[in-house]
Amino acid sequence: MVYETIEVRPMTRRIGAEIFGIDLSTRLSAQTVDELRRALTQHQVIFFRDQALSHKDHIRFGRRFGNLAIHSGVAGLPDYPEIVAIHADGSSKYVAGETWHSDLSCDAKPPMGSILYLHTVPEGGGDTVFASMYAAYDALSRPMQEFLEPLTATHDGEHVYRPLVNDPAKRFPCNQHPVVRVHPVSGRKCLYVNSSYTTKIDQLPKSESDAVLNFLYVHCMNPNFQARFRWRAGSIAFWDNRCTQHQAIWDYFPEVRSGYRVTVGG
Repeated sequence: MVYETIEVRPMTRRIGAEIFGIDLSTRLSAQTVDELRRALTQHQVIFFRDQALSHKDHIRFGRRFGNLAIHSGVAGLPDYPEIVAIHADGSSKYVAGETWHSDLSCDAKPPMGSILYLHTVPEGGGDTVFASMYAAYDALSRPMQEFLEPLTATHDGEHVYRPLVNDPAKRFPCNQHPVVRVHPVSGRKCLYVNSSYTTKIDQLPKSESDAVLNFLYVHCMNPNFQARFRWRAGSIAFWDNRCTQHQAIWDYFPEVRSGYRVTVGG
């Protein structure tokens, strides 16, 4: 692809690219937004360095790609409900995203993308690993692809968010989605199950469902499908939830890793 307003440097042949020559705190032109959309479609996750975003900047940037979704599992900031704080320190008992997942796949309409901005990072560690579900699907045998394509799976937020919420009346989304989905922009097929939210393949008995899902979870972790991003303060990751999974590596305890995320609706 040809880009006129940004520089795009691919990280791997299958997934990931760094974007240069852009200040996301400014009002971007329509051409720049279009080029960022194309870069995201091509590379599935794009990264930016040396950015300084206020909450208003963050929201404005996210809205150039669609309506912002309110997180169905955890509360946003009091004055900015679209923004979720992502924070870990020496008192943390867990961190967000420790297991492989696609954000909020339990929602009836899962989000298109997520934009994470970190302002504080540990001296070492704290990387995020992203995996291409296009590559995961393409690597399956044709008989396995044909077996999976008509199936649906249940994605449930209850077991993910219940430990974080004291309100017994609170209910979390639980929905069915195709095991193999077709990306609405690229038209490519990709796997759409993940070990965080997916609980069952609907058309199979539990024993068969567990066996197939466990195979797919291990398959999707193949390093050949991945790009690993090393954060620096002021870095941003913008990923397409429709065709990727990611995992946050918690190898920096008790240091601080902190920032904010907005979610672009699907």
